[in-house]
Amino acid sequence: MEQFRNIGIIGRMGSARVLETIRRLKRYLIGRHLHVILEDTIAEMLPGHNLQTSSRKLLGEVCDLVIVVGGDGSMLGAARALAQHNTPVLGINRGSLGFLTDILPEHLESQISEVLAGNYTVEQRFLLETEVRRNGAPIGQGDALNDVVLHPGKSTRMIEFELFIDGQFVYSLKADGLIIATPTGSTAYALSAGGPIMHPRLDAIVIVPMYPHTLSSRPIVVDADSELKVIISEDMSIYPLVSFDGQNHVTCAPGDTLHIQRKPQKLRLIHPLDHNFYGVCRDKLGWGSRLGQDNK
Repeated sequence: MEQFRNIGIIGRMGSARVLETIRRLKRYLIGRHLHVILEDTIAEMLPGHNLQTSSRKLLGEVCDLVIVVGGDGSMLGAARALAQHNTPVLGINRGSLGFLTDILPEHLESQISEVLAGNYTVEQRFLLETEVRRNGAPIGQGDALNDVVLHPGKSTRMIEFELFIDGQFVYSLKADGLIIATPTGSTAYALSAGGPIMHPRLDAIVIVPMYPHTLSSRPIVVDADSELKVIISEDMSIYPLVSFDGQNHVTCAPGDTLHIQRKPQKLRLIHPLDHNFYGVCRDKLGWGSRLGQDNK
């Protein structure tokens, strides 16, 4: 296992609980004689820290490990910035769900100690990259760990579009939108829209229509190496949005095309040894425990 000496810290802004946990984490890591680097935006909230700071974009170049303090949204933002550097990422949960941030604040010292001792597992999570083209020329792009979503934005009107997979026409559809999700994102927005839960180790992409104006349109699971193209109808009067993990957005026009494929670089997500995907689902989604038992 890797030896972590230079450790970056990213935190969710605007939360007193996150700042409290970061202070505690910082003290623990410094006590272990490790080099701690704070993301510059969170460093501004910690006056007198006397530590090296870095932009999120550069953290991946100078750190052996990055610890994200926050919820899944914080992890999504960090993943898009750090995946290209192959830097391992570990999450401390200060959000609501915590599918991606495993460590609870009350177990911070004990579980971080285990990771530093080499007692952890690593998962490779792939991202999607999207290019939006207008008249054949790119006008915008974005990466997503969870999902790429085509939606009407503030409009309440449906979108009409065509879907192609690996150059083959699949269907045309009128719907509120389309969700294209990774296995990581299958427990997020896609799940709410009726998509299947996919194990993170699956090499697949799920395509989930949002409120389609048909009784026969269902989610489709395709190989992760597939190249997807979505053509927005030229006859529409609204300008839909394409969103990446619900955090970054590109405004589209009638006739624009979306080209979506797997990103070559993957996120290296670190888990404690006792991490169990099905246990997380039981905890976060309210699945039943063993018959006759109250424990998970």
